[in-house]
Amino acid sequence: MSDKETPMQLLHLVIGGELVDPMKTEFRNLKDVEFVGAYPNFAEACDAWRSAAQRTVDNAHMRFFVLHAHELIDPDSDGVIG
Repeated sequence: MSDKETPMQLLHLVIGGELVDPMKTEFRNLKDVEFVGAYPNFAEACDAWRSAAQRTVDNAHMRFFVLHAHELIDPDSDGVIG
């Protein structure tokens, strides 16, 4: 497989924690935020997100998120950092 055929790996982070209000994004305690993992593509991140969310189905204030870290690092999506 040549470099052009290799899929681009984009950094996705999965985190979660207990929210003050389930309709907002303020965490109750940032020290308790759970880092689920870092993933090279959205499909793997989504699987991890679903798994983590399933574990906490009994707590309405627990939420997990997929952060598209590659968009934070390179907001212009031009492949150049900075």
